[in-house]
Amino acid sequence: MNTIGKITLALAATALLGGCGSVGEPAGKSASPPSKPASTAQEKRRQFESVKADCMKQKGFTYIAYMPQEVPDTDEERKRRAGDYEALKAQRAKYGFGVFATYVHPNAPDAPDNMPDMSGADPNGDIWTKLSPAQRGSYFKAVSACVVVATEQALGKKVTSDTDLFEQRAAAAEKAFEREIDGDAELVELASSMATCLTDKGYKVSDTTPSQMSTRGWAEFLEQEDEIARRQREDVPDVPSPPKKGETRRTFGAKLTPAEAKPYLDKEIKAALDDLECGKDFYRVYTPKSEAIDQRVTEEFGS
Repeated sequence: MNTIGKITLALAATALLGGCGSVGEPAGKSASPPSKPASTAQEKRRQFESVKADCMKQKGFTYIAYMPQEVPDTDEERKRRAGDYEALKAQRAKYGFGVFATYVHPNAPDAPDNMPDMSGADPNGDIWTKLSPAQRGSYFKAVSACVVVATEQALGKKVTSDTDLFEQRAAAAEKAFEREIDGDAELVELASSMATCLTDKGYKVSDTTPSQMSTRGWAEFLEQEDEIARRQREDVPDVPSPPKKGETRRTFGAKLTPAEAKPYLDKEIKAALDDLECGKDFYRVYTPKSEAIDQRVTEEFGS
């Protein structure tokens, strides 16, 4: 899956779940079904939040139906989402793949999609953070149960918990990428040519499938960030254990000042520009296709 897709899923988890929920209790009849099925992502999200808030109220908890403010794409963002070379180049020249730039340019307004601005976050955080540990456990149990209710009534889908909803969304996106990206003959050929170019420049390429080529550079520098963080921490091993089947290896953010992170970002920018130069034709085709998949999954799951 592409970097944009991964971050979209991460944000979707926060948006849909509204907290760190656990497996919920049976949903019961805690909310009324909407009068008609929703069609757009925004309508689905609005119904989802409304049902969820009503369900939480009936369980004795305060929950604010939350709709993130929609910010229209800029012209440059639209160009990048269409795979425009010059627009992608301008962004990478400042942010690289978007890993160490988070330390040098935090919350920059034109940051990549993998550097989301989390300001204006879900107001429900102010509610559950003030609860005692026992109350918090009950709150998130209720959240999970209400997500089950809201998912069926607003999205028309069956889930067993809030985590199950996120996993179903992730699985839908992954299947779409496998079928429409990694199974695309043109992208397979372009990814192979990109890999040859990068290898000639001295970069290591271990997997030439299109989805892996799109995240290769980002993953490499994310691993560097994780190595730094592990050396700084005493509560995690310096070398991570291999993830179990079906698991994603956990990475950690480092403690770096902008000045300390700048040399890492400089190397990342060079690598990102080389990646784009070798993948100029690849990203022209890949980016709009991956964006279309992300949009379709968002419309299906409401976020």
